Amino acid sequence: MARKHSKHGPYEDVQRDDEAPAEIISCWLCGRPTGKTIVWHHPVPKSRGGRDVVPMHPICQQTLTANFTNSELQRHAMDMEALLANPAVRKFVDWVANKDPDFTATTTKKQR
Repeated sequence: MARKHSKHGPYEDVQRDDEAPAEIISCWLCGRPTGKTIVWHHPVPKSRGGRDVVPMHPICQQTLTANFTNSELQRHAMDMEALLANPAVRKFVDWVANKDPDFTATTTKKQR
């Protein structure tokens, strides 16, 4: 015997016009679109008076904190070109450019 009503709603496959597509946020360091996990990074560390935040991938933030001290980050502040002048950071950004937005891997530890 056939059902009178479907198990699924009549409008299940129809996309609503009032729903806006999700805004694509790009990473501050590498420029790739962010994935499910977004880290809001302080370019000037909070301990140095930084208030501004920028969206980043977790792996990109780990790379910055592994290659720069808080004093160096304070000096560079929002100058991304100065950060990319570091050979290790430039090598990382070139390497990660073709990876998936949710890509994650272990990064090197701070050299002290």
